Amino acid sequence: MRIRIIFFSMMVCCMLVVKPAVYGIDTELTQRTMSGLQGISVMVEELQPNIQKYAQRFNLTKEQLQKEVEQRLMKAGIRVLNGDTWLKTPGRPALYVNVNTHEYEKYWYAFDITVNLNQIVTPEANPKLKTLASTWDISMTGVANIGTLNVIRSSVEALIDRFIRAYQTVNPKKQEDVRR
Repeated sequence: MRIRIIFFSMMVCCMLVVKPAVYGIDTELTQRTMSGLQGISVMVEELQPNIQKYAQRFNLTKEQLQKEVEQRLMKAGIRVLNGDTWLKTPGRPALYVNVNTHEYEKYWYAFDITVNLNQIVTPEANPKLKTLASTWDISMTGVANIGTLNVIRSSVEALIDRFIRAYQTVNPKKQEDVRR
């Protein structure tokens, strides 16, 4: 029992001092794979059952995250593609958002958020083949309890903002787009 208390105390201290860790493949090369994209489809995975009941109190649901991600992209001038429009778009670019959680102590959750840009690509070794592959990605890990689950939402927002900056680096707004 004493070990659990010490461990729990250390985790709380770390949460107060350490920001969530960010990892990813956000390089000039991976950013160039976004150049010329006509828009992005968004797919947000369902939250895991172990956290859904608590997350609903913060309106942290798949549907709400989907809406917020799409709004953030549109506000940044990135077209959001749906249905047939996405199917007809070259490369079928899709932004995939996944929030993975693990309850490691009662009411305490470790989380890992991944944001991937997936596109249809052709392998150089077999040009007749087309497959969906991640061409840009970033992830963040952290810890939250049932009272601080909004940290998950703000982490998703931070990753989406990072995606937007990467996208805009290779797709700068034209002067005519700014005037509209």
